[in-house]
Parts: sequence; C-alpha cells; structure tokens
Amino acid sequence: MATYILAGDIGGTKTNLALYQAAQGRDESLVLVREGSFPSARYPGLEEILDAFLDRQESVGQESIQAAAFGIAGPVLDGRVTATNLAWQVEATRLSSHLGGAQVRLMNDLEATAYGVLCLGPEEFQSLNPGRERRGHRAIIAAGTGLGQAFLFWDGRQYRAAATEGGHVDFAPRTALEDRLLGYLRRRYTHVSYERLVSGPGLVQIWRFLVEAEGRELTAGLEERMRTEDPAAVIGQAGVNAECPTCEAAVDLLLGIYGAQAGNLALTVMSLGGVYVAGGMIPKLLPRVGHGAFMRAFVDKGRFAGLMADIPVRIVLNPKAAQVGAAQAALRRLNGAA
Repeated sequence: MATYILAGDIGGTKTNLALYQAAQGRDESLVLVREGSFPSARYPGLEEILDAFLDRQESVGQESIQAAAFGIAGPVLDGRVTATNLAWQVEATRLSSHLGGAQVRLMNDLEATAYGVLCLGPEEFQSLNPGRERRGHRAIIAAGTGLGQAFLFWDGRQYRAAATEGGHVDFAPRTALEDRLLGYLRRRYTHVSYERLVSGPGLVQIWRFLVEAEGRELTAGLEERMRTEDPAAVIGQAGVNAECPTCEAAVDLLLGIYGAQAGNLALTVMSLGGVYVAGGMIPKLLPRVGHGAFMRAFVDKGRFAGLMADIPVRIVLNPKAAQVGAAQAALRRLNGAA
C-alpha cells in the first residue's frame, strides 16, 4: 500500500494543506499529490478543513494517511495549541483519531518553516547580505498576520529546529521617532510587542501614528481605498510604488523595526549560519527593502556591528516553506527519526 503524508501550514488568514506520497522505501523524498488553500476564519476548526480537503480526493481517503504534521501559529504544549490569531484549539490526539490513527505532529509554524528552509534550493532565496558562510546556528523570522521566530540549532552533525514566541517580546524603540510611536501605542494597548508593529496590522498602526500623531499628510483617495480593500496591502503597495510619502515612511519605519528585531534574534541565538526572513509580508515589500532600512537596523548593534555584518541574511521566496517543512517533519516521525 502507498504511504501518504499530510502536511499543513495553518495561519490566521489561510490554511494550506498538501498531500504527499512517500517514495518507495521511505527514503526522505516526497511526491506532491495535491494541495489546497482555505480561508481559516470561515471554519470552526482544523478538522472541518481536513474534511473539505480530503472529501475532494478520488482515491485517497483518511484511512490511507500514515502521518501528518501541521505548523500552526501559537505555542504547542503537550500536543495541544490554541491558535494565536484564530479561535481554534487543536489537539494532536484528536486529529490522529480524525485521520484514522495516523501519527500526528503539531509544531509551531516557524518551526515548520525552519525545517522547510533546509529543503529549499538556492534559487528560492534572495540575498540581503552575503556575509561570511559559516556552519552554525540559523535564525528564522517571518512577518505576516503576526510575527513568528524560530531557530535551527547546529549540533555538530545536523540541524534541529526549535520554536520560540519571540515575536511577543516587548518592543524596544531605537530612535526618537520610535519613542513617540511607543508612547502612541501605549495609550491604546497594555502590552506593545514587536508583533504589534512588525505585521500586516502593525503596518496600519504605524501609518495611523504618522497621520494622527506626527501630522503627516494624507494622499487623496487613500483612505477610501483602505475602507474597501485590505488596509495593510493598500499602504504597502502605495509605499513600494512611491504613490504616497506617508506610506513610504510607514513602510521604511516598519522595515527598520523588522531589521532591528531580526538582529536581536541573531544575537540571542548567535546565528552565525545565517538569518532567513520568511513570511508573506517581505516579498511584497522587496523593492523597498533595497533602500536599506532593514539591513541598517540589523547591523546597528554597537560594538557588535562587525559581527552582524558577517552574518548572511536571506529572504525566503518560496511561500510554501512551512508546508514543505511540515511534510518533512511528518515523514521523519513516520520513519522514527529523531
């Protein structure tokens, strides 16, 4: 009987699922059978999305799946996770029963992305800083609906992924402008984290700060578009295309804070093997990333600036890195690998 693997990348906006067939002999290679994407908020839980996905199969049913792994935004504790940006509670044992006894692994979405980074080819990255190639720990940071962070620990023989919730640490301003931004947000929230700023909703917060607190001008027609379209997408597009000076300033301010936190993560785990910037936000802002705000903030670590300049920084271009990583994690679990 064929060996099938189910992999999922579960986010606050959408859930991506993929079904793979393991190569004969379970040799770490997988062949994609089919995949699908579902708007997460329209479903009461993951089981309902699995049913919608698997019901479309003509020849592969739930009983044919031997292992599954799902990357989900939130801390995984004792095989359970309450999604950070969804009203879901997900349990590995319940999913296993739902999938006919398949082995199920729940993992943080950035942990899945970390495993995915190991599987991607060089053409699936864009270099922000070539740095100096070393064998060492690697860090992964990804902004989208929220801000995720993880790292790959080098044990001397192989990389092992570790999840974090570092996106929720306290935001630390570096400039007078960022001081005022923090004060603006403190009047609205009891806790101001990096995720509050480095995310799609965060870009909107930054834009509103510039307009309401800093007196920046509004571009005609922009607010109307924000009422009928995704506000973060409107601001990002207008900033990248230089259609609105305030949007340009908002994007640059976000990228500076993003780069600073990426540098904080790099120092925390001593990621001399490189930093990987993933998530749905950074590819949309690529033309603006080249203006340098991200890397200037990344390197700006005082006496450690030289060390930071030596760390390779790469953008992950493949939007399915977490899905690929979850599939590999499921296969490793099926094969009994550590």
